[in-house]
Amino acid sequence: MKIKKAKTTILLEIICYVVLGVSALACVLPFIIIISGSLTDNATILKEGYSILPKNITLDAYLTIFKAPQDILQAYKMTLFYTIVGTAVGLLMITLTAYVLSRKAFKYRNEVSFIIYFTSIFGGGTIPWYLMYTNVLNLKGTTFVMWFPGLMSPFLVILMRTFIANSVPDAITEAATIDGAGHVDIFARIVMPVLKPGLATVGLFLALGYWNDWYRSSMFATSSKTWELQYYLYDLLNATTALKQLSQYTSIASVDLPTQSVKLAMAVVVTGPILLVYPFVQRYFVSGITVGAVKG
Repeated sequence: MKIKKAKTTILLEIICYVVLGVSALACVLPFIIIISGSLTDNATILKEGYSILPKNITLDAYLTIFKAPQDILQAYKMTLFYTIVGTAVGLLMITLTAYVLSRKAFKYRNEVSFIIYFTSIFGGGTIPWYLMYTNVLNLKGTTFVMWFPGLMSPFLVILMRTFIANSVPDAITEAATIDGAGHVDIFARIVMPVLKPGLATVGLFLALGYWNDWYRSSMFATSSKTWELQYYLYDLLNATTALKQLSQYTSIASVDLPTQSVKLAMAVVVTGPILLVYPFVQRYFVSGITVGAVKG
């Protein structure tokens, strides 16, 4: 038997659906405008502004970006390498650290937790950080320095520690210890199987951090072959803008360089892969954030 809903309940559901629809549209609309602008002629953007539907459709912006396909493919390859290696190693280190900090048997867990938390509030600064990697460790110009500094994050360690503490009761680990299991067995056979939401959440944070990073390339790269995708596009945009300004005083003044549409096309090129990956981890992401946010 179908229960008839009250009018107030129906009205509330309608309001919720309308608010949800408007919110979803507000999130999607900017990206639609970005795609539209990337396909619109640059002169049209300068004259009429941005629009939801593209006007005077052209691929000039994408042709400018992919004018040297080997360069952008190299940047893509290096960014994929940094993202995959950094995310995998970072997940392992963060999970191991969080597991140790979540165990009450670890005598100094409060002291170590405080030290990790302290670094999220106070840092040594950019100059000591740069000097450590360049003068002390001599890593400038290597691919190692592009992914190693991003492995650990105090926020992600605390998030994973809280998730483990709430997902794995002490009674289970104590019972396993009584049965003769060591920390390796407990971690591999008890903790890891229940960490899918936490791993997906922390992994997404790490992957986004590596994929969107350009700062380390600007600080440590000595060759364009090690550039991250973001920094390559940043350099390309600067070169296009500089050429546009130079064209005002040279014989190429008649050339129309698509500076505005190039910016939007770069956003599409950069965010496309992440949009393809996110749906596969989205179902774990919400539960990972929710559980990890509960105090342990």
